[in-house]
Amino acid sequence: MNLLSRLPAPVRRTVHGVVGVALVAALASCGNQDTYPLTTLSPKGQQADTIHTLVKPIFIIAGVVFVVVQVVIVVIVIKFRRRRGEEHGENDPVQIHGNTPLELTWTALPAILLAGLAVLNVQTIFKLEQRVPDAIHVDVYGQQWWWEYRYDLDSDGQPDIITANQMVVPAGRQVELNIRSRDVIHSFWIPALNGKMDASPGSTHFMAINANKPGIYEGQCTEFCGLSHGYMRMEVKALTPADYDQWVTDQTASPAEPGNKLAEEGRTAFLSQCAYCHQVNGLTAEGEYSNAGPVADYKGLDGKAVPTVRPGVAPNLTHLMSRERFSGNMFPLHYEDGKPDEGNLKDWLTDPKAMKPMMPDNQQGMPNLNLDPATIDALVAYLVTLN
Repeated sequence: MNLLSRLPAPVRRTVHGVVGVALVAALASCGNQDTYPLTTLSPKGQQADTIHTLVKPIFIIAGVVFVVVQVVIVVIVIKFRRRRGEEHGENDPVQIHGNTPLELTWTALPAILLAGLAVLNVQTIFKLEQRVPDAIHVDVYGQQWWWEYRYDLDSDGQPDIITANQMVVPAGRQVELNIRSRDVIHSFWIPALNGKMDASPGSTHFMAINANKPGIYEGQCTEFCGLSHGYMRMEVKALTPADYDQWVTDQTASPAEPGNKLAEEGRTAFLSQCAYCHQVNGLTAEGEYSNAGPVADYKGLDGKAVPTVRPGVAPNLTHLMSRERFSGNMFPLHYEDGKPDEGNLKDWLTDPKAMKPMMPDNQQGMPNLNLDPATIDALVAYLVTLN
């Protein structure tokens, strides 16, 4: 029989709890953003560093309080437990109810401690809300079940870039987000760059991010938002300032013309099958490109309300292949060698519900258009030209 088994049951439970918490804390402290992209313990941006700076003293203080409380409980349980042969109440501790100095002490100490933590917390909140004059502004829209990002580069009230799933930012520069929802409550969370922020219908919530260095920073919607909540991911791609400027130039340019007959057939199929919901900047009903930018209130090439998605907004596909993934940032658009993953696109066009749970009959998600294989091949040939 080991030593632990000889202890009273309450003591054993306490020891088990302490060991369990210690193990969880030890495992959590090993979190690395490269290995575990959704860890909050590996900050990679100014705002995440600010939060981490607050977390460390709070965690230490909470740990000390936890240990002290557990030690006191163990001592009391061992010292004042009823032993075999003792009369009831024989070993009871002296009651201290009504001891004014003690009651004032254990009331004042937590109050002082919490007041100090409150000051740190409020200071952190103000730091996270700070805005800077040269920040980049991005409007973020949550929608069942993907994210859209709109960049108004010249501050004229009209977006110059509309993209989906992957937000591109320059490293080392603050990006200020206005987060909204088009349907239900979602929650935007890139743990390496900042905390969580709800996207609520009818409201706009502010959040700032500032990546320390170039890289990919992943996130996940953290507010249950329906059938494909778990398939609603997001991603921030931080580039060097020069690469970001080039990205802006590429995104504001018209798409390249299809380079072969199959891609031209795909563009024709896109106009007849996809352009009711999806926008390609400058694409006219005649199948030609103009230099027009994105239309903020896109309603199909015929100008009518889009009937197949709610509330009438589908991902802008203008430079689709410049992104890493599609459909809520779930499925790769490229192989590791950089070549287009045409298989994923074909599977999506063949049966989107098989890849991602959706309710197109309720205008939530992409419907199955029942396209024939030849049309799918042509559409994919066109889509991979949108880079």
